[in-house]
Amino acid sequence: MLADEEREEDFQRFLRRVDDISNLVQGLNSTDPAVKEKTIAETEKRLHDQETSKEEESKTTVNRTVINTQASDTANAEAADADGFLAILEKDAKERAKRRKRNEHLANALKEKGNDAFRKGDYVIAIQRYTEGLEKLKDKQELYTNRAQAYLKMHEYEKAIGDCEWALKSRQCYEKILQIDPQKESLIKDCMNEVNLEEKRVKDEERAMEEVQSGKLAALSIKELLQKLDRPDQNILYYTGGIRLLTGAVKDRTEQTLFRTNNGFSILKDNEIIRRGFCGERKNTAEVDLSVSLLFLWQAVCAGNEENQRLLLTHPDVNAQLPKLLSSGVSEIQKETLALISLYSENENGRRLLVRHQDLTKWLQILMTFVNSTDARASSAMNILSDLTEEERFKTQCRVTLSTGVLPLFAQLLTSAKLVNRAALARCIGIMGNLCADVVIRMQMAECKECWQACLKLVDECFDVSVPKYQECLFAVLGLMMNLLLESNVIIQHFAVDISGRCMSLLRDKDGRIVTRAIGVLSRVLPASSSAVEEVVKGGVVKKMIKFLKAGGQITSNYGIKTLSICTRTNRQAQEDLVKSDKRFSVLLKLLDSENEMIVGNAAFCLGQCLVVPGAATSLLNSNVVMILLKHAGGDATRTLVQENAAIALGKLCVAEPRHIFQLRKLNGLAILNSAMKYVHSI
Repeated sequence: MLADEEREEDFQRFLRRVDDISNLVQGLNSTDPAVKEKTIAETEKRLHDQETSKEEESKTTVNRTVINTQASDTANAEAADADGFLAILEKDAKERAKRRKRNEHLANALKEKGNDAFRKGDYVIAIQRYTEGLEKLKDKQELYTNRAQAYLKMHEYEKAIGDCEWALKSRQCYEKILQIDPQKESLIKDCMNEVNLEEKRVKDEERAMEEVQSGKLAALSIKELLQKLDRPDQNILYYTGGIRLLTGAVKDRTEQTLFRTNNGFSILKDNEIIRRGFCGERKNTAEVDLSVSLLFLWQAVCAGNEENQRLLLTHPDVNAQLPKLLSSGVSEIQKETLALISLYSENENGRRLLVRHQDLTKWLQILMTFVNSTDARASSAMNILSDLTEEERFKTQCRVTLSTGVLPLFAQLLTSAKLVNRAALARCIGIMGNLCADVVIRMQMAECKECWQACLKLVDECFDVSVPKYQECLFAVLGLMMNLLLESNVIIQHFAVDISGRCMSLLRDKDGRIVTRAIGVLSRVLPASSSAVEEVVKGGVVKKMIKFLKAGGQITSNYGIKTLSICTRTNRQAQEDLVKSDKRFSVLLKLLDSENEMIVGNAAFCLGQCLVVPGAATSLLNSNVVMILLKHAGGDATRTLVQENAAIALGKLCVAEPRHIFQLRKLNGLAILNSAMKYVHSI
């Protein structure tokens, strides 16, 4: 118990040191001269105390943070200066970092030796190696927990509990660091997650050991079945049957844990027949059955068990085989491989394991091929892809083969909508749209001519087809096009007329979602081409937009008024069409009262552009347009474009029809308009 008390005292001393150093650094950085002067004085005192107790400090245990006493001459010369103090800290930190790196390397080597002894059942040697590792690096958490496992095997429960308690105190360290530096929240969150997982692992193994000692048959059967599977040179059917029995015996977390602690994951490593059957390129019927059985087993032992998931995924053979199994062409193997991967992709810890331990460069391409499947594999593959897109590192890895491997396949799928699983295709398109949140991926896709051609072909195939699955594909591809149109390039300019033409046709679709997205695509593609603007104006786009603006919701209104603002910016025909279609500007005036500043800004812009049409300003004489524009011009909108466009429209209104000035004077608005004249230089 004395050792435990010493550990606790040492740990608390460490936390106090963290607080002290934190307070000193904060004091030196203070803007209050009095606080800074007091801190410098305290620093001088501490440096002096350390110099006088140099011999005593040299005996301090390795995990304590001390100021380098060998730099005392420099310290005494610079102690009154905060920068000098920080320089000393930096030099000392570098020296300690070098020592720690060297010790960490030695500790890791000893940990591996301990793990090897543990696997062989030599727990005495394992404990010895872990202890030697802790002498090199006293705060290495894995060494405590690994040694605790070895103690459990030796039935030395008090020692095991002591090690677990010390290791888990690192939670307090992380929380203390977070208090000192909140900016490291993401890093600390990851560390805390590791601590939580470690806690869960230790508790699981303690509970499993208790059930074994109590003689529960379910717990004992796991060990017996694993021993039977360990028999060498048996027929492959013997191993397949044993694996199936073992799978049936794993019913809860205790059995999962016992599978792990009895070296269940060594099946592939230690049994050549099982390994050969699972890893073989071309599998016969018996080897397929064996592989499927193993996949069933791993699903059973990994479901909801993070530690087992980690061990399985870090197994070299499993790690290497997963992409091959997905591409095997054997439907049963693919189905169960997808089911196994789903256990990982459905939760944050699992996804991190996949990203960390698997090269996912080609996974987008591999999983996308399942769109050709007509069974549940297609849905499973899309679920996994959808989950993986939440991980930034997955997006980064996708960049590598996007142009050469993914986009050609994607274009092929888009042009084969009648032949593939259309529900899966719709999801696949949506996933590609989500990946466009990554700027590099979006740029590559937006510059792919074949991709645009395939999108247009899919629109043609889905148009006027009432089958829901076709409609979902159409809805998805319009969303993808909207995302790609956030880019601007010569390819988009080349296709702008074709894209806008397809959207004009879709405006008569019965599905309101399709219509809204078609308008959205129009609002983003028209700025790329004046020819496209001319074509849609000739096609009656202004009249159509006014119709949708009268009845549409906020999203439709946002896209619709933006489309009108683009068309009326340079096209006189569009300006005249709007004046004819929107009698006395009733629609625009309604939009000017919107709470959405984007809608208000574009509505004011459209109004200003249309006031050049003869008679337009006169038609507004009996309206409250002056009051509305004045409110926006002198308001406090967060978007300055609202104020600018309102001021410009108000100025143009008064120029085109001077009688509006009387209303402006009546509202005491001349001063506001004068102050806004910097916006109306274009009048």
